[in-house]
Amino acid sequence: MSDLFSRLNQIAHNFWWSWQPEVMAIFRDLDPELWNEVNHNPILLLRRLEQETLTRRSREMSIESRVLYALRRLSEYLSGEGTYGKRNAGPILARPVAYLSAEFGIHESLPVYAGGLGILAGDHLKAASDLGIPLVGVGLFYVEGYFRQQIDEKGHQKEFYGETDVNHVPMRRALAECGRALTVSVETPSGPLLAGIWTTRVGRNSLILLDSNVEGNSEEDSKLTARLYGGDDEVRLRQEILLGVGGLRALDALGIHPSVVHMNEGHSALASIEGIRRRMKEDGLSFEDARRDVSLRTVFTTHTPVEAGHDRFEPELAEAHLGTLREDLGLTEQEFLALGRVNPDDDEERFCMTVLALKTSRTANGVSSLHGHVSRRMWRNLWPGRPEREIPIGHITNGVHVLSWLAPTLYRFYERVLGPRWAHRMHDPDVWTGILEIDDGELWEAHQVMRSRLVDFVRRRASDESILEPKSLTLGFARRFATYKRATLMFSELDRLDELVNSEERPVQILFSGKAHPKDEPGKAFIKRIHDLSRDPRFAGKLAFVDDYDIGVGRALVHGVDAWVNTPRRPMEACGTSGQKVVLNGGLNISILDGWWAEAYDGTNGFAVGNDRCHADPDVQDERDAEALYQTLRDQVVPAFYERDESGVPREWVRRMKRALVTLAWRFSADRMLIDYLNRAYLPAAGGLSSSFD
Repeated sequence: MSDLFSRLNQIAHNFWWSWQPEVMAIFRDLDPELWNEVNHNPILLLRRLEQETLTRRSREMSIESRVLYALRRLSEYLSGEGTYGKRNAGPILARPVAYLSAEFGIHESLPVYAGGLGILAGDHLKAASDLGIPLVGVGLFYVEGYFRQQIDEKGHQKEFYGETDVNHVPMRRALAECGRALTVSVETPSGPLLAGIWTTRVGRNSLILLDSNVEGNSEEDSKLTARLYGGDDEVRLRQEILLGVGGLRALDALGIHPSVVHMNEGHSALASIEGIRRRMKEDGLSFEDARRDVSLRTVFTTHTPVEAGHDRFEPELAEAHLGTLREDLGLTEQEFLALGRVNPDDDEERFCMTVLALKTSRTANGVSSLHGHVSRRMWRNLWPGRPEREIPIGHITNGVHVLSWLAPTLYRFYERVLGPRWAHRMHDPDVWTGILEIDDGELWEAHQVMRSRLVDFVRRRASDESILEPKSLTLGFARRFATYKRATLMFSELDRLDELVNSEERPVQILFSGKAHPKDEPGKAFIKRIHDLSRDPRFAGKLAFVDDYDIGVGRALVHGVDAWVNTPRRPMEACGTSGQKVVLNGGLNISILDGWWAEAYDGTNGFAVGNDRCHADPDVQDERDAEALYQTLRDQVVPAFYERDESGVPREWVRRMKRALVTLAWRFSADRMLIDYLNRAYLPAAGGLSSSFD
């Protein structure tokens, strides 16, 4: 192995490279075509790259000096000197935060994520690394991941699964001192549930993934971590046992003793049960004393504003799989099930993981201001007699990891206009005021380049050079195809849509992407409707669906669209971070006032669809919102985009672009989010401060 290959391999084994534009460019320059073919996976690229090609491209592109510089930067980064965390993280510097999540979206080359929850978890881990806040992620290694998507000729979604080759991702199996693979075991009424441990580096922090495909498990248990969200309630419950209970045991096996446990959504709620069990066994505490102590050091984030989205299990199923843990706590079946019930005395009520998490956490929060209100209303019966405003569920609005979602072209642009160290202070609003000094024409030209690249990307994916136009107003809609997100709202009146997209002087084109859960037939019907309309002569070439949505596809779309359309049925969008990514790249939002947009929109930094009122009849609300969407597009969006001055610059559109960057980029960054979690949740839980949730 050459020195150059070894150095490249060293860089590839820390996901830090995935948010460093100059480092990604090194791998791309080795072989641009192969880079795309391996879905931007540097380890797989290096395995497939011939030595002759590596030598030749290294000479042509000055690769060796660039690699040495990248290694120095990585070394300096890992030292962590001068970070926000070094100055402010206090006791967490001695004992990290354990962040448990059912999915992590770090990069498309590690497909252990499905959608927004996982992407948020990945951004959380990366931002904590950048800020120097010690945090270890804990999840499951789904060897088949979430499904891959194909849309057939009739518009039907087809699902298929591959397997992640562990030799092609930067994961290492955790080993005991004797050299054997470390495993954890969780006793259940049907026997022990075992898992191996994989670790990977994400900048300064680590991600730990548990794998049930180990010797000693039954055939069924060996397949537990094969697929994300792919099984029935029994599979889901045993996955959550592995995540919550097995996750804490894996940390212990690795010698990691967290000061705070952060449960990201109810999937990981059983971590509290394991924490209580351990305190009772090791310190001789009673159940109530152990519960109080564990709760003081536990943080819970809920992401689900829809009742049906919270995991609930029949009492018999809960006892069948959690009975051994219950016995370890010295609780009767009724007492244990009460921990997961709103009404402890209702023997028919199912065991809810969100209820368990709320009852065993110091702080709980929604992921936007509006979602905080929705969550307090949803769970108010857990605190009978308390006014809704006093329900102890606050909010920390989600943000996105800026460097993961910012186009490299714009990164270099911002480095020039905002200063060479802007990325180290991106959570500071003063940093972004420099945007106001940029020449309108220069900013507009930079965005035009990104739109043109997006059109090229979609044409390549579709193998069709005739679709889309590089200069037309380009709208994007890409997310999970849940029905409440109303992907087809703009198809309510096709004649009006026809008028919009086929205007001779002011044409509009719309890009869609996203997956429907394999069991979500209404969501699949939305995809088929989009597909069918894209074949309609009126809309052919103007509507396009990009299949197999993943981080890479999402990144391409948010880099290049002019505006992002978001049409959830209010107030069912917890946050909706995809629109935040668009802002970073100069795009605008056209959105229902839901999730983050309800607190972000100021009248000048994007476009609002409708108002903040909701009709009691959902059908009536859909009609209202469809009408508001058409009006907003016709009367505000299209004129602002196409009304140009003598130099061809749409001054009103650019004014909104600048306003969006100045008011939103810092505020909805993951850096700001992590600082909020540190000061309002982690430090109080670690014993450093009093709690400050609203």
